[in-house]
Amino acid sequence: QVHLVESGGGSVQSGGSLRLSCAASGVTSATMGWFRQAPNKEREGVAAIDEAGTTDYAVAVKGRFTISRDHGQNILYLQMDGLRPEDTAMYYCGADPGLRPPSWLLQHFAKYHNSWGQGTQVTVSS
Repeated sequence: QVHLVESGGGSVQSGGSLRLSCAASGVTSATMGWFRQAPNKEREGVAAIDEAGTTDYAVAVKGRFTISRDHGQNILYLQMDGLRPEDTAMYYCGADPGLRPPSWLLQHFAKYHNSWGQGTQVTVSS
């Protein structure tokens, strides 16, 4: 069973940076992604990466966020720079052992997946 634990969130001012981590267990290979949910909004895809390192990003974060993974430690990262108040949300990671493309995770995973970790809160003040 896949188990994901997110960490690294916090409160920063606009323009600041944070790095999120997601420790994964129970999965040997997967396309992985970061998702976020703001109050009164649906969960949305932020960034995704496949086993080969191919990435995809939501338009809203492209050029500011960088997703990466450490296969040896089985950890997923999200480096967030140039943070804006609209980035404020609870951030979650997800894993797709079906190895679907990163673009699929961004667009569809959140709609079909119903088992999430506790997430990590990111709050950006202006």
